Amino acid sequence: MVSYRELLVTLLMKPLSKNLIILVLSLLVIGAVFSATSLNKKQTPETIGVTALVEKINNDEITRVEVQEDTLSAFTADNVEYSVKKEPTVSLSELLSDYGVPAEKIISLNVEVKEPGLGVTLARSFLPTLLFVIGLSIVLWLFIRQMQGASSRAMTFGQSNAREVNNKKNRITFAQVAGNPEAKEELSEIVEFLKTPKKFVDLGAKIPKGVLLMGPPGTGKTLIARAVAGEANVPFFHISGSEFVEMFVGVGASRVRDLFQKAKKAAPCIIFIDEIDAVGRQRGTGMGGGHDEREQTLNQILVEMDGFDPNLGVIVIAATNRPDVLDPALLRPGRFDRRVILDRPDLKARQEILVTHTLNKPLAKEVDLKRVAERTVGLSGADLMNIVNEAAIFAARRDQKEIMQKDLLDSIEKVLIGPERKSHVLGEEERVMTAYHEAGHAVVGHLLPHCDEVHKISIISRGRAAGYTMSIPGEDRKMHSRQEFLDDMAMMLGGYVAEREIFGDMTTGASNDLQKATAVARDLVTQYGMSDQLGPRTYGQREDMPFLGRGGHEARDYSEKVAEQIDSEMAKLLNGALETATRIVKENRAKMDQVVASLLKNETIEKEEFITLVGPATKAPKITPRPAAV
Repeated sequence: MVSYRELLVTLLMKPLSKNLIILVLSLLVIGAVFSATSLNKKQTPETIGVTALVEKINNDEITRVEVQEDTLSAFTADNVEYSVKKEPTVSLSELLSDYGVPAEKIISLNVEVKEPGLGVTLARSFLPTLLFVIGLSIVLWLFIRQMQGASSRAMTFGQSNAREVNNKKNRITFAQVAGNPEAKEELSEIVEFLKTPKKFVDLGAKIPKGVLLMGPPGTGKTLIARAVAGEANVPFFHISGSEFVEMFVGVGASRVRDLFQKAKKAAPCIIFIDEIDAVGRQRGTGMGGGHDEREQTLNQILVEMDGFDPNLGVIVIAATNRPDVLDPALLRPGRFDRRVILDRPDLKARQEILVTHTLNKPLAKEVDLKRVAERTVGLSGADLMNIVNEAAIFAARRDQKEIMQKDLLDSIEKVLIGPERKSHVLGEEERVMTAYHEAGHAVVGHLLPHCDEVHKISIISRGRAAGYTMSIPGEDRKMHSRQEFLDDMAMMLGGYVAEREIFGDMTTGASNDLQKATAVARDLVTQYGMSDQLGPRTYGQREDMPFLGRGGHEARDYSEKVAEQIDSEMAKLLNGALETATRIVKENRAKMDQVVASLLKNETIEKEEFITLVGPATKAPKITPRPAAV
């Protein structure tokens, strides 16, 4: 048995909202019990009218009458009860006199006046007041709760919003991270230190306090940081760099202190700061003055990582895709002195990533993930995950039970170019013009030895393009030669040349091709030192200015005379590419006509059919060293 005191303590220990609900329900139950008690009778009396009651009294059938407010309970000699309703303001004697009952009959009746029951009296007296008090209490409680919430948020304004990842439920290990073997090897030392720190301490070794993960977006920086925590099986605090910065000065620094205090209590552990460039940009830019909130936050991070108070067992892992803008103080020894580069995956890594993302998806036997990996050169792990997901969506739309090879190939085109615009139907003239434009790209690129392989040609609108030519390199390359750039420029101008030579006119469809070719020519001259006239040096430095975005400003370090030479060299390169494309289009007009006829009929040509129509591609000679001069 639970005593009333224990029950009261239990109710008071619960949240206030639950107590209110319990209190209201208890009052309702008590009121219902009182009402039931006061109204409960052994038997239900028969309800009759006043006239019937007068008749029974005149016939001497009624011996006793009970009066309770506006209700009369008349009893016979056999204790049969009748219920009669009367007006509340009229007494029983007045009522019977008005109906002509003799006075001696009224005097002979045993009349008993009863007061209402205790429950009814209490309900009438206190229930309206009680309901008012309860309603007022609820309103005051909501108001006080809102005020307390605002004050508590104000008191916790300087606390960090770092989220601790539960490794038991969502544990990720290196086995679940495909690719990046070098990064795993570098980070395995961190894992070993977190597991067995004594082995390093006994030898006097100090593990790096900070690890900076650098790489393009989508290469798995956050995933591999979680894998480090999963392998070491230690707490993992995750926070974004932008979460430190607030409109109030000093809040960011306070949150940094709070974050490191939490981490020290949970040591050994890992702090992961995503997009650290949000607060770690180089100081002294003149923006915001010396008391800039971002700079104060950065200063606090620097002090926490390498100050007088050592952080034993707390390792900071940060990720960024802009390492060039970070403050040098972050990158010195004692802070982020170990840098791990995560690059876009190569062919083997892409195939492993695809296998990882298709483990829980039903694949048809015909699916060749290697072919999918070959078509996704330059894509990141996040792009590959998106491709697999889009393929699953395609299969569901087509009411399939398995993901087919066509679903994967279609998803590649959707991610790279955009979705099909089935409602965008080209007119007959535009279809022919688009077919020759894409055939010009494909034939020129196919017959030039240093261009990438043509895998598909289509005149189906996707994204903002009326048609497209998909060319993919046969292998992953890190370096590109001058001749490769020249051949690529000729391929870019292939559609422009095809329109001009075949129709004697040009359209706006080549505008994007001209922009790309011009950008390649400028980079050849100003960035890669591949100009015969200007020599091996760079011209101009692109700088990122606040509010102008990436590449918003170019610092010119050359004269106007050199600028004219740059324009002249660019024109020379573009004219050379134009001549090459024109020669190939004129010499292979018959092959282009065959490609166009197939495009107009089928709208799409795959690699095998294209080679059948045009012939095998010209292979580029291998680069070999020149013989030494005698």
